[in-house]
Amino acid sequence: MNKQIAKNDKMARRHGRVRAKISGTVLRPRLSVFKSNAGLYLQLIDDQKGLTLVSAHSREIKAENKKKTDISLELGKLLAKKAVEKKIQSVVFDRGSYRYHGRVKAVADGAREGGLQF
Repeated sequence: MNKQIAKNDKMARRHGRVRAKISGTVLRPRLSVFKSNAGLYLQLIDDQKGLTLVSAHSREIKAENKKKTDISLELGKLLAKKAVEKKIQSVVFDRGSYRYHGRVKAVADGAREGGLQF
């Protein structure tokens, strides 16, 4: 089996295990994290209606000689600010298939500092 196919299968299984346990509502949307080679995407999702309520991308942060974890921390704060403006205070954290450390942990810390409750 191709290494990339095996890697994608493992990631899909991990993500499925996480998603089986959590889901977002209007009162507590799901904070979804997606990492790509180009950046980091965050969304607050209402799974009952299938709507994205708030989103943020790492391109929205001015990245002048900053580390990726610092950008992630600021991105979490930015998403929290947008969420508070829409009167969203409590969320469910969806780390996807990623481990809770590094950039994913920085996003969660930034969102907490911005005023969101997990």
